[in-house]
Amino acid sequence: MSKKQDIMAATLDLIHEEGLQAVTFSKIFKRANVGSGTIYNYFANKEEIVNAVYKEARMHLGEYLVQGFTPEASLYERFKRLQLNRLQFGIDFPKEFLFIDSFSFSPYISHELRNMDDGDNSREVVLSVIVEGQKQGIFREMESHLSHQLIHGIISSILKGYYVQKYPLDEIQIQQVLESSWKALLV
Repeated sequence: MSKKQDIMAATLDLIHEEGLQAVTFSKIFKRANVGSGTIYNYFANKEEIVNAVYKEARMHLGEYLVQGFTPEASLYERFKRLQLNRLQFGIDFPKEFLFIDSFSFSPYISHELRNMDDGDNSREVVLSVIVEGQKQGIFREMESHLSHQLIHGIISSILKGYYVQKYPLDEIQIQQVLESSWKALLV
């Protein structure tokens, strides 16, 4: 891992453990095991580091969302694949998922990053599935970004309960969550 990656990983860990306000450059360079001046070779301030961490996490999520996605599959199977990938990303990368979920609407994140595509056009893929379902009369008429936020919120809420061991997520529960996400958009 490069020093820049070490700095970003340390920042994500510290935000996850202590919260954004408690994170200082001093804590970051100690956790990253880099000299105090090294941070300034890559970032001018904490906001730049946080935005870089956010961008990287969103790109990672975007790549994950479209894994195994087949455009030729049925609408149901494409929807299910996207939601399963979103859920699996949260299971496999909880720090990144929580960071994205917590800071997507924060003024700390730049407007450009907040509205960026997640990589591999994943946001457009999700929105196109929603719009297609609406055109077919399967999904309720609702602004597509609101529909997207609704299904993301379902996964987010489930994952937060899972993180605190409120319940397990075995195959049965995962299928129930996916089915509930689908039904949330039905007419």
